[in-house]
Amino acid sequence: MATSSSLLLCFSLCFSLIFISSSQTLFLPLTHSLSKTQFTSTHHLIKSASTRSVTRFSRRHHHQKNSHKHRQVYLPLSPGSDYTLSFTLDSQPIFLYLDTGSDLVWFPCQPFECILCEGKVENTSLASSTPPPKLSKTAAPVSCKSSACSAAHSNLPSSDLCAISHCPLESIETSDCQKHSCPQFYYAYGDGSLIARLYHDSIRLPLSNPTTLIFNNFTFGCAHTALAEPIGVAGFGWGVLSLPAQLATLSPQLGNQFSYCLVSHSFDSDRLRRPSPLILGRYDHDEKERRVNGVHKPRFVYTSMLDNPEHPYFYCVGLEGISIGRKRIPAPGLLRKVDREGSGGLVVDSGTTFTMLPASMYGSVVAEFESRVGRFNERARVIEEDTGLSPCYYFDNNVMNVPSVVLHFVGNGSSVVLPRRNYFYEFLDGGDGKGKKRKVGCLMLMNGGDEAELSGGPGATLGNYQQQGFEVVYDLENRRVGFARRECASLWETLSQN
Repeated sequence: MATSSSLLLCFSLCFSLIFISSSQTLFLPLTHSLSKTQFTSTHHLIKSASTRSVTRFSRRHHHQKNSHKHRQVYLPLSPGSDYTLSFTLDSQPIFLYLDTGSDLVWFPCQPFECILCEGKVENTSLASSTPPPKLSKTAAPVSCKSSACSAAHSNLPSSDLCAISHCPLESIETSDCQKHSCPQFYYAYGDGSLIARLYHDSIRLPLSNPTTLIFNNFTFGCAHTALAEPIGVAGFGWGVLSLPAQLATLSPQLGNQFSYCLVSHSFDSDRLRRPSPLILGRYDHDEKERRVNGVHKPRFVYTSMLDNPEHPYFYCVGLEGISIGRKRIPAPGLLRKVDREGSGGLVVDSGTTFTMLPASMYGSVVAEFESRVGRFNERARVIEEDTGLSPCYYFDNNVMNVPSVVLHFVGNGSSVVLPRRNYFYEFLDGGDGKGKKRKVGCLMLMNGGDEAELSGGPGATLGNYQQQGFEVVYDLENRRVGFARRECASLWETLSQN
């Protein structure tokens, strides 16, 4: 039994509790990292989110083409779109970004030096004067012989890792290096990096009832040095070090599936403060008649995950096409499958704001929008320059006729109809008093670049803005991703009360 000085992890939102059902399902609150004081205008807010989406997507391919020596994961941790969960370490609050595109849980530890981190925390809702936590007395370094050490070092053989840790040759030959610690490892993100060591310790998850869930030998990265990365990450991607994978060792039911339901916010500060539920484990997803607050819940639409040999921590699916109104635009072959070099597929991503499409497909989508919307509304070119979104239109009437958008995934009838607010953002321009106030609407899908530039990485990304108002389930056991429309705020209230 761990002592009171053990590593105590209590995921929380403003010190709220985790909720667990009798079937070993965990319900955790997610918060949005956007700071209300960060942006001076709607233009600035959208520009930041669009720039960040492009940066995250493009740097995936840049790193994949130019670096094969180090483990690369891609999470530009600039504020504006990330969802976070939090926990306390020895009564100290710690915030982690939720990332389905990486497979490590890490956080800063004392002593901690962060280079080029000025202003990063202050510009988010994560601002805190609390210093990085200290390791507990029971935290132990991971052995160089462990599979976790190998995973952190891009599957480098344990014999090499133990040699780096100065284990004697005779001990390496006899596999007797358990007392030698795993060497430091390097992790690179889109706009920063870190050096960390692996530790394991017991974690305690206080539940809504008097019992406590104890998880022994939880493995995490402790970073003492980072470049532009002041906030830790909870990796949910494929990999033995991810949070779901480690939960699976405690209970397969907890680790073989997770889902989240992001509250639709349209960058409204009041809606941004509402918790979005993160669900670990199964809770009768396929039951035909499920109700939340008396409202019938639609069933999930599933599509199979694609194997990605080069980037196994991504959740890739195949996209067959996109319908704009009645016009179906076929997806290029790049989006339907992943080749041996890891090129192609669509990544379902929790860390990118807006969906990124190959230039050819994006151009076809824009052309169809222009033919249906541009004929009747003035193009807002200045707004496009200010926000990074395109096309944008002025509309002086109360209602603009906008065609529907449907995503067609690979599979039998695996189509998802997006709500209008998920792909067309409407706001009032000129609200700063400097000009005439006019209503504006912008398409919130973006150009990810030419197909030739996308080799070696994903062909497209499904951003979290397009996932709002859906429960998105990652069924790891059956290797599929599912989508179902939900009232996410009501779902959280119901789950946390039951």
